[in-house]
Amino acid sequence: MVDTTTRRSPLAGQAPALAGLPISARELPFLTQLNLRADPDGPAAASIGRALGGTLPVVPSTASRFGEVDVLWLGPDEWLLLAPSGQEEALAATVRRAIGEADGAVTDVSAQRTAVALTGPRVREVLARGCSIDLHPKAAPAGSCVQTLLAQTGVTILVRDETSSDFLLLVRSSFAEYFAAWLIDACAELGE
Repeated sequence: MVDTTTRRSPLAGQAPALAGLPISARELPFLTQLNLRADPDGPAAASIGRALGGTLPVVPSTASRFGEVDVLWLGPDEWLLLAPSGQEEALAATVRRAIGEADGAVTDVSAQRTAVALTGPRVREVLARGCSIDLHPKAAPAGSCVQTLLAQTGVTILVRDETSSDFLLLVRSSFAEYFAAWLIDACAELGE
């Protein structure tokens, strides 16, 4: 009988190929991902911010970090909360308590995407091969986040640190293998 209780990350089979790239590329499997909807000027957003230890970002294409939780602005009333694996239930409960009776919703979308951390001095060059977004440090400083197409695949990009070229990419699980193949090809073009 097949064991169906074992989880397998979308890029588990690509780990050796990703490890051999001229940039650092590693999957962060099973990252906690919660979609949050609330009025940014309403009581729920303020209460959620306090519960997380700050204020939800309200400037387009920005993100904030509160301890181990990244909060990415996705739209005027939408955020994505990222936390280490296994924190889905606890973080969702914290956010639901903060919403209370106010208008707002939190949904666990952790299985929707996988996360890939990219670091190294040539990451921006590699991403530019498949992305039309300007990722120069002046245009995309640390704390920037964008939803865009990368090699015709929908991704969310979080710039963690512009000086070390530290990026987190979220790609739909069903496109993860394609994304890995594209990344391997794009890195091969670096000529190293």
